[in-house]
This record gives sequence, structure tokens and C-alpha cells, in this order.
Amino acid sequence: METTGAQDAPTAVAVVDPDGVVSGWSEGGLLLLGWTAEETVGRPVTDFLVDPPPGFPSADGPRPKGSIAVRHRDGSTVDATVTVHPLRRADGVAAGLVVTLQRWDRRPVIADRAFEQCPFALGVYDPDLRFLWVNAAAAAVVAHTEEQVLGEKYRELFAVGETPELDDTAYTDKLSEVARTGEPARLITIFRPLGSAYANAWATSMWPVRDAEGTVRAVANWGFDMSAEYWARQRLLILKEATRGIGRTLDVISTARELAETPVPGFADLVTVDLFDEVLRGEEPPVSAAVTTGGTITLARAARHSAKEDPDPAPGPAAPVGYAPGSIAARCMSTGGSMVQLAVEPSQGGEWAFGPGLAADPAHWPPGLPLIDQSIAARGLTGRITVPLLARGAVLGVVTFARRDRPEAFTADDLILADELAAKAAVAIDNARRYTREHTLALTLQRSLLPQRLPHHGAVDVASGYLPAGAGAGVGGDWFDVIALSGARVALVVGDVVGHGVHASASMGRLRTAVRTLADVDLPPDELLTHLDDLVLHLPDDPRPEGGFEPTGETGATCLYAVYDPVSRRCTMASAGHPLPLVVSPDGTGAPVVAQPGPPLGIGGLPFEVTEIELPEGSLLALYTDGLVENHGRDAGKGTADLLRILSEPGASLEALCDTAMKLMLPDHRTDDAALLLARTRALDPDHVADWEIEPDPAQVAHARRLAADQLALWGLEEPAFVTELVVSELVTNAIKYGQPPVRLRLIRDAALICEVSDGSGTAPHLRRARTFDEGGRGLMLVAQLTQGWGTRHTTNGKTIWCAQNLGPT
Repeated sequence: METTGAQDAPTAVAVVDPDGVVSGWSEGGLLLLGWTAEETVGRPVTDFLVDPPPGFPSADGPRPKGSIAVRHRDGSTVDATVTVHPLRRADGVAAGLVVTLQRWDRRPVIADRAFEQCPFALGVYDPDLRFLWVNAAAAAVVAHTEEQVLGEKYRELFAVGETPELDDTAYTDKLSEVARTGEPARLITIFRPLGSAYANAWATSMWPVRDAEGTVRAVANWGFDMSAEYWARQRLLILKEATRGIGRTLDVISTARELAETPVPGFADLVTVDLFDEVLRGEEPPVSAAVTTGGTITLARAARHSAKEDPDPAPGPAAPVGYAPGSIAARCMSTGGSMVQLAVEPSQGGEWAFGPGLAADPAHWPPGLPLIDQSIAARGLTGRITVPLLARGAVLGVVTFARRDRPEAFTADDLILADELAAKAAVAIDNARRYTREHTLALTLQRSLLPQRLPHHGAVDVASGYLPAGAGAGVGGDWFDVIALSGARVALVVGDVVGHGVHASASMGRLRTAVRTLADVDLPPDELLTHLDDLVLHLPDDPRPEGGFEPTGETGATCLYAVYDPVSRRCTMASAGHPLPLVVSPDGTGAPVVAQPGPPLGIGGLPFEVTEIELPEGSLLALYTDGLVENHGRDAGKGTADLLRILSEPGASLEALCDTAMKLMLPDHRTDDAALLLARTRALDPDHVADWEIEPDPAQVAHARRLAADQLALWGLEEPAFVTELVVSELVTNAIKYGQPPVRLRLIRDAALICEVSDGSGTAPHLRRARTFDEGGRGLMLVAQLTQGWGTRHTTNGKTIWCAQNLGPT
């Protein structure tokens, strides 16, 4: 037989008769194995094989293929590839075999076995995705033998049949792409083998196989089950999403919804969150004993989220949900531990290489878990994890994670993830609960300190609007007030304390009280703000009782104090760092007041300037806080212009203007309080005011009484005439006796009859009780007893003593 090989690649060809005896030997056999024809012919072919295959060399029996070990004449072993071809006579009877052996020095036979026995799936396809070769692991994955798949197209083989889950378009598309482009690729696919309780994640690498000329002749791939790593990474991603998504708001219901939505659908198909009613109201959760009393536990459904719409949905948010004694949720809340229910006993997993990891091993479950509960299968569930929501040792409620649309069962790692999600959410829910309590307390305190109802005053018509900051920012310290002053005047006040929360509300209450007290003394606006500034400076120095509030470091405030006199129609104001008011004239034209605001309260040592303007009757005066005109999307200048445009609407009532301004100026998500005080001015009829200068002579007291009596007769007020004459007599006498010129008497007829006596002295009188034999000291006592109010106000030119009598029924 002729040699078919060359010196560098010898090929041995042997002819074997039907009895397995060598009948022919090529020269290549001498080159490859060192045996001559004389030494081989007539001997059994198996003498030259190290490990003959069973049944070989029968013509109809199994034939060796791939690599085989052959004996060399010098006793060594030669790894060679073997090819066997049967020989037949013309009548079809077997005539023997032709066996071809060729050395493959670049790869030992054991390497073939390594690839065959590799636990990773290996395969080779032609460019049309026909199977050329697969190893045992790949054959197990596709549930077909090598003989069944060789020569078959992948897409045709698995598009229909018993393994439809292998009809993976992404996988075959990627193989075709590698064959077409010649570029390697990687792919991760989710694959659930038949009969497995777990979804497997497969990592596959694909690369082109080229011939000597560089042409792509095939595509090879290898893949392994990286489920343990993949699902661990997915759990980390869910925890990362939970870190960003749970607790974004300081609202209990919103936080519960975030907990329900975060793990769907990556971890669970249905999540419910049930909380105690006390938690929803911001109160302390019930003590642990309340959970272990043995009775039915009633919670409120705070959130529920499903991967798809349910034909029969569970109770909606805030609906009551009862858990009977001994139920899974009741046991979890009483013990503080989590419970896992599975519809069927979990398998160990790990069928393919690594499998879903150690978490699938039942040995890694906590003691007593999981509970096999076939009853949940009747509800369409494959598994359910129930976790109590615990914060600071208190039970807030319970959360359940359920799977129903996905067939894979929960693992021990899933329980760890559920516990982590619940722990993170419980802290966020408790923070929201505590914030709700503080926010409610601050809001209640603030509303109690603000005017419950604006007083009616003859000098102005007023309307107000106030909205606290959004829940995320906390209640601030904005306030407003309307204070009746002597002489038919009225004070309009608006202010803003720095900061938010209970501290800001309490500081606001102190400042508002201080303003009312200082207004009672009838201080001018600049002096009033000076005293108020001193109060704010000393707020941080106040002693605090043990266990009381700690200072927050935020003690600044702004304030605008304006006094309107309906007699002169003049408005005097001063600002401590507060936005100046807007004025809209009766003709509809408007502009901000032009003045120089002083420094905010709490700076100290700087003066406050007084601005005085004259207002036509019917003018609109708007005082506001910066929260109304400033926000993240609008600066103060534009906000002021927008507010002025709204207030210039003709014919609208004060209440309508106030409501419109609060609605249009404020965004949905506010970060600061907003207050608005509107006042439409009135002017007192000149006929309702009488003013005289009195000579500083005691003989003029009787003349002053007659002037007052005549004026009251002109006004038709005979009933208060006697008291008025007595009051005028006492006050004018005191002014002449103890004061300095000029002395003036003024009567004002408004809602009350106001009597004012002014002189040039700055000395204020004091009310005292005269002794039995004293000849004086009873004047002011009589005035106080006969009128409904009296007082002193200082002016730049002296002082004014005033008293008021009600004209209506007492």
C-alpha cells in the first residue's frame, strides 16, 4: 500500500480482514510507528492499539473515532487520529476494514477527553448554525445526544418540540452575527431548564473559527451557569435602587408605596405593606405587648403593588386588614422574625456546573425555614416572605413579598434581601412618622399663634392668606397681624422667622406677642423694631430648662410694621430686612413702596428708617413674606411683578384677590411658608374730627368742656356728653397743670368716641390710687373707670393722652 503522508505528517494505512488480522500495511506505518509490513501483516490489529474499543474491529460493530493511542515499535505510545472505512465485495459481504492513522503532535488525546468532559457547555456550529460538535455538558443542557444534533440547524431543532425554552432568539442571533462579522461576542441569557425550580443565568462566549486562509468556517462557543453571581448582582442592584428610592419623602404612605414598588418585578410579583393606624397618624406604635395579646391584629393597608392588574384586587390603601391569632403575619410581629412559605419543597439546584448557588441548598436556610405550605398554591403563589417592620425595637407593621407569575422558588439569599429591604424601609417609615408628628405639632402651634380671625376695623378692610411649607421642608415662622391703635389708627404687621419646625413656630409666637405688647405702648415703627431687634438678640441667651429644646442657631427674623391713620390718610412704616409692601391705587396703578429696608432682626446696633406715604381712600396695601414671591424657578423681582399684576385686577374683592394670589403664586412643592395680608384703606370723614388748641390757663378748662359738649350736640351724641365733659375737664386740667404748651383737644367720632389731649411735655402720667384725705390723684382713676380704654402715646413733640367710649350697646 502506498504512503499517503509526508515526513512531517506521516499517515499509516492498514487493511484488516474480517477476522481482525492485518492483511496490508503502508510505508507510512513504518514512518509513523516504526513497524514494517513483515512485522505487522498476519497479526491482529488490536496488538497495535493501547486500549482497543470494545467490539472492534467488527465491520458491523462500533468504530473508534477521534483520538486513539497506538503502540510504537520502540514501546512508546503515539497519539493519533483514527478513521475506519468498511470494505465490501460485489455481493455485499464484508471484506474487512481500511484503518487510517495520522499523528497529531499538536494535541494529545487526553486534551480531547478534557474538552469532552468539561463541565461547561462547548459547541461548534457551521455558519448556518448547524451543529458540528458538542461536548457532553452541552448535550445535557439541550437534552439531546450528540448523534441527535449533529448536522441539524439549531433554530429548526428547538423552534418546536419538547424544549421550547431553548428557542432563544437572542442566542442564535448573536451566533449568526459572529459568523457574519467575524468578531467575538459575549452574551448573558436567562434559561430555566425543564424540571428545575430555578431560573439559570448563562454566560456565553462566542468566537469565529477560521481556516488557514483566514476564512470563517465555523462558530464556537462555550457557556457556563453563572446564576449564583448573576442573582447576587441583581439583589445588589435592588438594594441600590432601594437606597435611592425608599425614604425620598417624609411621608408615611409615600414611603410605604416606595417599599412596595421597589422590588417589583425584579424580586417579587406582589408586595403589600400593612401598618398600625397609630403609625399612619404619626403617633408612637403600640408596645410589643399589644401585638402578643392573642387577639386579632388590625392594621391598615398602606401600600400594595403588583406586577400586573389583579382580577380580584386586595384592599386598597388605608383599608383595614385583620390578622388572626397564629397567622404568619401575627407570628412574625410577635417574634420579630421573618417567615418564608413555599408551595413545594425546594430542590438543591446546581444541575449545570455551578447552578443558582449555595443559597438554593436547603442546608443554608435558617432553622425551621422554609415552611412548605401548599395552601398558597391555591392563591396562585409559588412563595411568600413575610417580614415585620421593626424600628427602635417597636413593631410598625408587616410587609409581604410574594411570587406567583415566576416559577422559581425563593432561596435563602432572597430572605436576606427581604430582611434588608424591610429594615431600610422601617427606618424610613419611622422617620416619616416622627416627622409627621413634629410637623403636625409645629403646624398646630403655628396656627394657634396666628390670628384665628382678623378683627374688624374702621380704618381698613382686611383679608389674609397663609400656607405652610410642603411636608419635606417643615413649618416655618411666617406671621401677620392686625392691631387696633389709639386715635382710630391701625397697625399692619408681617414677619418671618428664620428656620422651620417647632423652634421657628415658638419664636414666631414670642415675636408676635412682643409686637402686640410694644404696639400697645404706641411706639413709632422704628422704635418698635429697635426693641424687637433687642429681643431677638437676647433669644439665644435665655436659660433653658433641663430637658428643654436645644438652641438651633437660627435666631434671625424679618419684620415689617406699618401704621395707617384714617384721619390723615398717611401710612408710616419701617422694615427690618422684610420685603416692602405693594400699593395699588384706586385707579388700578400699582408699585412697590420705595424705601430703604433696615437690617434683619438680630443684627443689632443699626438704625431702622421710617417711611411715610399718603394713601388715597380705597388704596390697596399688600404685605407679604418672601415665600410668596420667591421659589426655585422664580426670583423675587419677577415674583413681585406677578403679584402686583394679580392684585391690580379691577372689581375683585379682597378675599378673591387673596385666594387668587395664593393659588397662582405658589408652586405645588413649596419649600417655604407664604403669608399675604391685604388691606383696603378707608378715610375718616373730616366732619367726624374736631380739633382745638387750648390756652394753657386753668380758666380755659370750662371753655374746653363747652367746646366738647357743643361738638357732641352737633353729632347728636347727647348720651355720652356728661362723661365726655368730665373726661375733658380732667385731661385738660392735667395738661395745663403738669404739661407744657401747646395744649390741644381733639374729638374723633368713629366706632367709638375718642378724646385726645396733647401737650408738649414728654412726661407720662401714671395711674395711682389716692388716699382718703388726698385732694388730688383721682383724675386718671375717674377717666379709667368711666371709659372703656385709655393710654398715652409719645410723639416727636410731646405726648397725647387718649381715652375711648363705646357708642354702641355695651
